[in-house]
Amino acid sequence: MKQNLSILLILATAFTVVAQNKKTVKPVQTYAVGNKKVSVYTTAEKSDYRISKTETLSFTENKQPFETEPCIFVDPTIKYQTLVGIGGALTDASAETFAKLSKKNQQELLTAYYSPVKGIGYTLARTNIASCDFSSGSYTYVQDNDKDLKTFSVAHDQEFKIPLIKQAIAAAGGKLPLFVSPWSPPAWMKDNNSLVQGGHLLPAFRQSWANHYVKFIKTYESMGMPIWGLTVQNEPMAKQKWESCVFTAEEERDFIKNFLGPTLQKSGLASKKLIAWDHNRDQIFQRASTILNDKDAAKYVWGIGFHWYETWTGSGMQFGNVKQTHEAYPDKALIFTEGCKEKYDVNKLDDWTLGERYGDSMINDFNAGTAAWTDWNILLDEKGGPNHVGNFCFAPVHADTKNDKLIYTNAYYYMGHFSKFIRPGAKRIGTASSRDKLQSTAFLNTDGKLVVVVMNQSDDKLKYSLWIKGEAATTTSLPHSITTLVVE
Repeated sequence: MKQNLSILLILATAFTVVAQNKKTVKPVQTYAVGNKKVSVYTTAEKSDYRISKTETLSFTENKQPFETEPCIFVDPTIKYQTLVGIGGALTDASAETFAKLSKKNQQELLTAYYSPVKGIGYTLARTNIASCDFSSGSYTYVQDNDKDLKTFSVAHDQEFKIPLIKQAIAAAGGKLPLFVSPWSPPAWMKDNNSLVQGGHLLPAFRQSWANHYVKFIKTYESMGMPIWGLTVQNEPMAKQKWESCVFTAEEERDFIKNFLGPTLQKSGLASKKLIAWDHNRDQIFQRASTILNDKDAAKYVWGIGFHWYETWTGSGMQFGNVKQTHEAYPDKALIFTEGCKEKYDVNKLDDWTLGERYGDSMINDFNAGTAAWTDWNILLDEKGGPNHVGNFCFAPVHADTKNDKLIYTNAYYYMGHFSKFIRPGAKRIGTASSRDKLQSTAFLNTDGKLVVVVMNQSDDKLKYSLWIKGEAATTTSLPHSITTLVVE
């Protein structure tokens, strides 16, 4: 009898497990190509193509391609991260240069960046809290030794930066998520008593500094500029000749846990996206693991920000570190917070590698799990500035302020191949290239449009097929080109 009862219990348990499993089984997702067409948009070297519609493709049946048929394979039923946005930084340098343009060219620039129809539809922005290298000079918002921040004022920003931010928001249709980053606390809050050359935040001023973020955010918001998020510190492991402040991983963790996180919550700013690290890919995993393995710090952190300047050490761009960070902490977002081509040279404004660096980074960062991607200055002058320490760089668009002229580099168009077509809320989907010369990423927008970006950095003209669920549409990738294929 006992044996029979045991058998009955085992069977009952098995039936329960099966029943529970049936409840959790998700329906198989499908995607039908049907009569969908593919609109092809191309930017290519040695051509006039600049996000130009070059052809319309149709799908034909191709159940199983041979190895000899180059393909970009896409599976819309495999979904990854959700896109937050793509954009650029509204710095002092961009704002001061913008102010030197005629009203006509100011409007042209705003349309070029923020209109999704006539421009490339940026949907994200960053700005600096107090001065950075891309400011005409160093400045702060409080007077010396004012730990209570009674003298806090953003009057400096009202001349150039705030007007640009407000116009950018308007040009984007009234909504432009903005995140903010400090380069350095006021000198008197630091152990080196200087805005520059690194230094550390003095323990006695940790709370004052945490209060400073709140003051800045609430002041900007009261002036009509909603703040979406903030980073703890721009490049916290850099000792620079410009504004900088060093935070070790442990220092940043403890500042978030004991000061910044609680202060944001107590001030009613818990919804702001708090971004840690905000430095290069080389140390992103070490920084993320130190901060996010501490649950009391991690609970305040929305995501990990990173830059692409690990190349200054002689390294290539380390996308594997980004992917490993995403895999280790899938509940935290990854956001590319800054990148630009350094060492400005007016003779290289037409250099095709400017755009290719952006395309390579964006494809690989998105494929590694990145949810948002933000360029550095949206606009710089004919010298690659202004910059108060001579750290001149490239931007996607430069202004010849002497002749009131805008110069669009191919970096603008390369970024546009993503930002114009892949919209906030889109889901990255499965994609793989059968040829290493064809790099790709793919997203499914909320309106059902499927967007595939394909980049060819080689000197070769490459025929390939966009293959989805047994259907293929064939096209050709031009040498040194980037193409966006929109399936609808």
